[in-house]
Amino acid sequence: MPRFSVIVPAYKVQAYLHECLESVLSQSYTDLELIAVDDSSPDACGEIIDEFAARDTRVRAVHLPENVGLGRARNAGLEQATGDYLLFLDSDDTLTPDALRAIAARLEQTGEPDVLVYDYASTYWTGEAVRNKFAGQLTEDGPAPFRLQDRPGLLRVLMVAWNKAYRREFVQRTGLRFPPGYYEDAPWTYPALMAARTLATLDRVCVHYRQRRRGNILSTTSRGHFDVFEQYDRVFAFIEQRPELACWRPVLFRRMVDHLSTVFTKRDRLPRGSRAEFLRKARAHYRRYRTPGAPVSLRVRLRHTLVHFGVHRTYRALEASMTLRRRTHKAVAKLVRALRAALLQAHYRIQLRLPLRADRAVFAAYWGRGHGCNPGALEAAFRALAPQVRTAWIARPEHQDAVPPGPRRVRPGTAAYWTALARSKYLVNNVNFDRRLVKRPGQVFVQTQHGTPLKHMGLDLQDRPAAARGMDFDELLRGVDKWDYVLSANRHTTLTWERVYPGGYETLEYGYPRNDVFQQATQRDVARLRESLGIPRDAVAVLYAPTHRDYRRTQRCPLDLERVMRRLGPRFVILARAHYWQDPLVDRPAPGIVDVSGHPSVEDLCLASDALVTDYSSLMFDYANLDRPIVVHADDWEAYEAARGTYFDLRSFPPGAVARSEDELVDIFTTGHWRGSRSAQLRAAFRERFCPHDDGRAAERVVRRVVLGEREPLPVTPLAERRPAPSAAAAGAGAAGVVPAPAAGGSPAGPAAGSAAEPQGAQGTPSGRAARAVVPRPAGPRSVADRR
Repeated sequence: MPRFSVIVPAYKVQAYLHECLESVLSQSYTDLELIAVDDSSPDACGEIIDEFAARDTRVRAVHLPENVGLGRARNAGLEQATGDYLLFLDSDDTLTPDALRAIAARLEQTGEPDVLVYDYASTYWTGEAVRNKFAGQLTEDGPAPFRLQDRPGLLRVLMVAWNKAYRREFVQRTGLRFPPGYYEDAPWTYPALMAARTLATLDRVCVHYRQRRRGNILSTTSRGHFDVFEQYDRVFAFIEQRPELACWRPVLFRRMVDHLSTVFTKRDRLPRGSRAEFLRKARAHYRRYRTPGAPVSLRVRLRHTLVHFGVHRTYRALEASMTLRRRTHKAVAKLVRALRAALLQAHYRIQLRLPLRADRAVFAAYWGRGHGCNPGALEAAFRALAPQVRTAWIARPEHQDAVPPGPRRVRPGTAAYWTALARSKYLVNNVNFDRRLVKRPGQVFVQTQHGTPLKHMGLDLQDRPAAARGMDFDELLRGVDKWDYVLSANRHTTLTWERVYPGGYETLEYGYPRNDVFQQATQRDVARLRESLGIPRDAVAVLYAPTHRDYRRTQRCPLDLERVMRRLGPRFVILARAHYWQDPLVDRPAPGIVDVSGHPSVEDLCLASDALVTDYSSLMFDYANLDRPIVVHADDWEAYEAARGTYFDLRSFPPGAVARSEDELVDIFTTGHWRGSRSAQLRAAFRERFCPHDDGRAAERVVRRVVLGEREPLPVTPLAERRPAPSAAAAGAGAAGVVPAPAAGGSPAGPAAGSAAEPQGAQGTPSGRAARAVVPRPAGPRSVADRR
């Protein structure tokens, strides 16, 4: 008997059916049967189902002799089901990867409840995915399982059959079946939730609910929408047969009225000439099932009045007046914004005529995202080495708290902002300021940049439209002409910047100030940061930081972090850091995975970790200064290189082991190759090429040159003499310099970085798969490499 029976009815969905069925059969949890019901579909759905049944014994094909509709097609699947739990999936929707594994784990964790409710995300033809707005109702906090009385908010989640798992014995005992007609989910889901003795929730997106551009049955104009009345008759009949459920009448009454008013107000649902009839029926249902007791808001009360009295003309008039009010408010707000902008620009022009303040400096980073990166390190160095210069930091309102004590806080777009830009002698940013900035004689603009370039940048994007995204190259060069100094960490970066950002600036190849902390931090600092992140003392913390993909419409996590975590074992902790243009990499809490996307300092995350896993992020060039293991996950290198363009083949000159798949990545860690001698050799060559100046004094060099006017930079400490902050693993290794081998079973293994010993497999590398994963030799191109 399988654990899950997944029932998929199909009718006129040949374009989507293959993806739907594949999403079920490709699940990492394989104890399932897939019951695909061909509802006498006139297209190729039946043939597609038969093809899947022929290739996979878990698929059971059911062909109905005539079209019976979605509800009865599901019932036909129910009759064939043998699994412990029943799941329904519409044939144009899909299960997310590892959804069944997560569902199975939650069922076991909560004691086999009658119904498990999980989350979904609406996906659009544009590629956009939007999570259910009532996802907060699915929190896993609190006791579980529970009854509906304990969590009545679950009734606010979309009442559909496909976002729940039902114990088959419970369905049989309750006698649940789907009725014919539209809105067949209501007489199934409401009774299921009310009658369930035990409920549980799973705070994870398990279904992608496709919002088709055309073809959605509920968006078609038809008298079928009148079926909604019979469906609610069935819901209330279910309650009347069970007196113990009478307490739910007020809530169901409100839900019914909300539903009826929604159907009526959607202009594309009811046929012309049938609206008055629909409203009469709605009024009759209102009077028949009216049960006071459920509180409603003013807007909802208005809709209830519409149904109660059938005053659709009055409702339309009120709706039109409210729409007019909103539009008037929007127009007035737009006018106020325009007037404010004009006044601010007038203020800026006046400030430009006032004397420049030689003792003022203004800083910003990442379009006002907060205090950090190279500008953040320089701002601190200004205060330490040039205390006569008063500093100000530009940050958006939501990032003001991230600015430390010291600099004056300035919000973008305010009078203080324009005053600072007009009268400060020093302007420091890792991107450009507002394009309306007028560079005054005597002002000094320090463009710090924010990484070593691996991917194409600047003018090199002219023949990469997917990556350029409509970039105005003339505006780009006008911005470059305002720069006085540009920072660089190495020769490759210097040569790249001067070619892709041609201008009259001076390049300061002094290293990146943001990396100074790697040489200045202590073992105590590392321990404090790990404790603040909740990393266990003996755990191996892996910082996972993938970059943005220009060639993808939607960004998704390249790795299944929960699966990776399960295979690595409990000794590992993954710090998941999303690119600042992307959503977090994890959508729900999971053991061993810490979402650090919102952490204000990536440098602190680097210090807290024992190793870095990335793909093509420039973070690898900075992390190499710590002399800690780096693993590159390059599963889509060809696509990335084709879309964005790169300055060298990272696989041929990497900072450590290279994995071409998720399995290879896991092997690299479980065999210990991630911190073996070969990885250490690759990292040493990488550091020699890209970290020549990052000795902990880059910020001081910049301040001495730009503010104090010293022409000769401070001498650079050689790589061999640097002592970067030790990782927790290295610190625990003692004088021998070897990390103690942990217990078997997916725990860290192998020698510490730089040791001579290493697990050997075929051709002198770790086991077969890891051997294929490691490509590199330290002899790569000599001229160029990259970051960001």
